[in-house]
Amino acid sequence: MSEHPPTPDASVHTEVHRVAAPGQTRVASYLAERDEVRKVLLLYSGGLDTSVMLKWIQDEYDAEVVALTVELGQPGEDYDEVTGKARTLGAVEAIVHDAREEFATDYLIPAIKANVNYGDGYPAFTSLGRPLIAKLACDYARKHGCDTIAHGCTGKGNDQVRIEATIATLAPGLKVIAPVRSWAMGRDEEIAYAREHGIPVKNAPAGQPAPYSIDDNLWGRSSEGRWIEDLTHAPEDDVFQLVTRPEDAPDEAEIVRITFEEGVPVALNDERMDIVPLLEEAARLGCKHGVGILDHIEDRIVGLKVRDIYEVPAAAIILPAHKELERLVGTIHQNQFKPGLDQKWAYLVYAGLWWEPLRTDIQAYIEHVNTRVTGTIGMKLYKGSARVVTRESENAVYDAQLATFAESGGLFAQDASPGFIELWSLQSRLAWRLANGQHDTGTGTDGTH
Repeated sequence: MSEHPPTPDASVHTEVHRVAAPGQTRVASYLAERDEVRKVLLLYSGGLDTSVMLKWIQDEYDAEVVALTVELGQPGEDYDEVTGKARTLGAVEAIVHDAREEFATDYLIPAIKANVNYGDGYPAFTSLGRPLIAKLACDYARKHGCDTIAHGCTGKGNDQVRIEATIATLAPGLKVIAPVRSWAMGRDEEIAYAREHGIPVKNAPAGQPAPYSIDDNLWGRSSEGRWIEDLTHAPEDDVFQLVTRPEDAPDEAEIVRITFEEGVPVALNDERMDIVPLLEEAARLGCKHGVGILDHIEDRIVGLKVRDIYEVPAAAIILPAHKELERLVGTIHQNQFKPGLDQKWAYLVYAGLWWEPLRTDIQAYIEHVNTRVTGTIGMKLYKGSARVVTRESENAVYDAQLATFAESGGLFAQDASPGFIELWSLQSRLAWRLANGQHDTGTGTDGTH
């Protein structure tokens, strides 16, 4: 697994210390001034924001644009259409990089081992994709002689933090522009700009409301915009383009067996698969049964509290299965300790600090714990729910004889319990008596006269 960033390029010492032009204030050393921008690597999705951006950068900066599209498992995407659109809009090069395997192996598997969960529900799928996308942007910008990287993040979101922090870490010699933060266009204005300049706008016929803002990958899908920002508005059915509405899911439940080896999911229903097809199949099953819908209020790093609609079918099946297996093979003390580290790991990833050394320090412990997380968990999928129903592991810290009060072969003697109970409760009993004015605790071994 790749945990360490590449060596920064040689231009770090000359670029980081450049000063802003007279009369201008550079609020961050990596932000580009107008006269520094000649060739731009644009992170291009083919959607409204980045399509408008591709045209806008050429006009505003008189710069060449290289369009980079990163495939992370976005369902139903036509990449020939995306690259064709980029070239039509003036990109000097249009590149698609298939990063599904790297994303699954180097980002999603560590997240599974960490039982990733931010804010009591969000499995961090966008958060996990951004550092990889930004890392690839740095690689391609160097390769194609670009001086600047452009992204389509807004000034109120977390993605700007994740992408820019990665660029500043891995390639401090490159500059950054973020047109959406500066051009002061709302979504309706962007659509008008697109129509004025002949830029195709998907799902937005004339006179219709602007479409949802969508982000998706192997691990899930998010929707923002329109009624979602109104907390009193219940979800409308048209937002769910991935997961079946639970009301419409099959009337018969389905049990799915997930097998893990050292924390890594390796088989579904006893059929071994590589990680990418396994996650795709888990997502398909979750979608079928209406599993993975999340209506979530989220505390963003930039200080806002926002509402997102998430569809996370693969995560909704894999994560609880892994967590249950991990709990089965761990001791009570391990199971009480690790969730705190998992929470910190998820926070660092959500906060855009994938390259923070503390994350890799925590990951080292997580990897060690997961050397024992081998076994199979059965998940019952039914009309929006996914719950654990069976557990199997040779490493289970579990004794069936003890659980049924049978003879245990010397591991546990039931007649030893009273002595344990007396010692275990000693301090609590003494404290209670003192708090209730019973200062005479007695002289007997049971605390009584």
